[in-house]
Amino acid sequence: MDIPRAVTGTKNRRRILAIGSVVLVLVVATVAFARLKPAAPGVSSASIVIDSVERGAFTRAIRATGVLVPESIRWIPAATDATVERVLVQPGTSVTADTVIIELSDPRQTQTAREAEWELRAAEAAYEAAKAELESYRLELEAAAARLRAELSQARLRAAADADLEKAGLVAKITRQISQSAADELARQVDFEEQRLTSLAASQRARLAGLDAEREQRRSMLALARHQADSLFVRAGIDGVLQQVTVQSGQRVTTGTNLARVAEPSRLKAEVRVAEVQAKDVAIGQQAMIDTRNGVVKAQVTRVDPAVSGGTVLVDLAILDPLPAGARPDLTVDATIELQRMADAIFVARPVSVQESTRGTLFKVSGSEAHRTPVEFGRASAEAIEIRSGLQPGDRVIVSDTSAWERFDRLEIK
Repeated sequence: MDIPRAVTGTKNRRRILAIGSVVLVLVVATVAFARLKPAAPGVSSASIVIDSVERGAFTRAIRATGVLVPESIRWIPAATDATVERVLVQPGTSVTADTVIIELSDPRQTQTAREAEWELRAAEAAYEAAKAELESYRLELEAAAARLRAELSQARLRAAADADLEKAGLVAKITRQISQSAADELARQVDFEEQRLTSLAASQRARLAGLDAEREQRRSMLALARHQADSLFVRAGIDGVLQQVTVQSGQRVTTGTNLARVAEPSRLKAEVRVAEVQAKDVAIGQQAMIDTRNGVVKAQVTRVDPAVSGGTVLVDLAILDPLPAGARPDLTVDATIELQRMADAIFVARPVSVQESTRGTLFKVSGSEAHRTPVEFGRASAEAIEIRSGLQPGDRVIVSDTSAWERFDRLEIK
């Protein structure tokens, strides 16, 4: 009975040792597998874009899209309430300043012009009548003054003669006094009449000035009425091309309604829209290049709209070079605006979805592998971005989209 028991105990110990060994192997294997990194995915070199980090002159620039628009645009409003009779010229037609584009009608304007003409005639007749009346009255006063001056002269002669006769004792003293008194009275009357003539001249000027002002007012009202009547024939106002007619025959329009738009096609500018996050760096005077898809021309920023619309800011670019053939209003163009030039900077082609002044990671290529590397980015351009730390000149990095390998820190390039 002792021998079988010894054999059973030995077997149990062996079994326990075997089980412990298996458990230990499993634990070690589990720890080893846990420490292993995920296998690097293979990436075809043809499916990625690799660029080298460079050091040197760096130009910050942004891109924007817009259209060519005329520098000189004239909207033609309705000068009065009227009805559209005919549209004589269609959009796209070359016009001169005197070209009649639209014909309007309004019977009230014709009647107003006639009434203004009659009122002017009445004012002119009143002025001429008053002028004749005042002149006649002035002549009467001058005639009366002339008679008094003649009588005064005779009275002085008589008074002088009586004074001589008095000295000779031929007439009484009273006779000489009466003659002198008569002469003095006539002198006072002459002075009075001359004062009346002087005041009459001033009153005549004042009265005629009032009538003349009324006459000029009537003349201005007639000119306005005629202008409004003439405005029924809507003219282009400038030499150019008729771009738009906003009304149709039979339509009723009110004063101030825009009827048509005329532009000078020879003088164009570019209106581009810049993202509001980039517009903060755009300033008047900055240089730009405009691609018309038929040639590239130089331009300059002349205006930055202070308001934001739809997440963009409107920027005007004055064109400095002659435009290529085929350039016309509303042509879509691409613009590159130069923001800043740096003489010495470390930069690389701008990776997809990377913003300036941020931190991120890039896959740095080393042989047939690429390792994720932390990078601090600086100022950005449309095509490149400044590297502040994390990379050195000569390093090669993947700048195409790597979002598909976001959970991997290493790539194998095939």
